[in-house]
Amino acid sequence: MESIKELALGPCAASQYLRPFRLRYSQNGVSKIWDFMRSHDSVAILIFNTSRQCFVVVKQFRPAVYMCEMERKCPQDFETKIQETWCPLPDVLPASVGITYELCAGIVDKPELSLEEIACKEVIEECGYEVPVDSLKRITSYRSGVGVTGSKQTLFYTEVTDEMKVSEGGGRPEEGELIEVVEIPLQDSINFAFDETVTKTTGIIASFMWFQTNMAPKLLGK
Repeated sequence: MESIKELALGPCAASQYLRPFRLRYSQNGVSKIWDFMRSHDSVAILIFNTSRQCFVVVKQFRPAVYMCEMERKCPQDFETKIQETWCPLPDVLPASVGITYELCAGIVDKPELSLEEIACKEVIEECGYEVPVDSLKRITSYRSGVGVTGSKQTLFYTEVTDEMKVSEGGGRPEEGELIEVVEIPLQDSINFAFDETVTKTTGIIASFMWFQTNMAPKLLGK
């Protein structure tokens, strides 16, 4: 996961995941222009293993995160890139700067499946647990990337046990996924969520806080 080589920055003429647009509009009599991208909506799942009292999250390399750090380190390399062709980039940063901790998640790109069915599919593919659809609790939905994409993510919660694990997970290698399953002990979760030395998504922070308010009191009361 942490071996990244042969970096090159190139043009993106077409993508199955992103579509760039420019909107021209008038707001309160003022003409404005806003650039944005359309992307798929998504689902995310907060998974809690009751057998070992831990959260099950995933860790993976995110090129966008890596390139943000790359531009911070070497801004001159980005200023000179016209991006009309592939341009090699210096290999100056370790892959670890682009590795993030995230909730199990996936895009909504199968209209024949419900959000719950897509969520269950992601749980087994990424984390290796087989969960029934009716075990999912819908927490909420929200807009992510409101300044750039405005896509909607729906957050679910599910509980699993060791007996429900049917594979090692890891995602779908044929689709380029390379995912590591990570367990965060309940007693360490809040410190983990706010540890700025660990790169993570806002979904982890928000869902861990939700758990402390809505689920932890019930567990302690058992």
